[in-house]
Amino acid sequence: MIKVLHNPNCSKSRAILEHLDENNVAFEIIDIINEPLSEDELKAVLRKLDMQPSELIRSEDPFYKEKFGQRSLSEEEMMQAMLEYPSLIQRPVLIKGPVAMIGRPIENLKFFIEN
Repeated sequence: MIKVLHNPNCSKSRAILEHLDENNVAFEIIDIINEPLSEDELKAVLRKLDMQPSELIRSEDPFYKEKFGQRSLSEEEMMQAMLEYPSLIQRPVLIKGPVAMIGRPIENLKFFIEN
């Protein structure tokens, strides 16, 4: 089963859920906005993605720019920002066992589902 870190306000995230549903792929929704990840859960996601916080945070998001301006955040500060403001996490993130991927572009999803 695929776990989907989902932001209900994100059209890309909603599109992935629709795609999975249309293709009869079993999935579990993890609503990261209403049920934010713990620090341990976020670290586990980063390990599965093989990413640093700076690669997962939405640094081009208007809220990020408004909140943090031109400050240069450390990896730890970015981790804390994503924990405090889960809307700053790239989405959707799909997790299957020990691996994960960012669900964009949707064309990459086929390989992830089939393997």
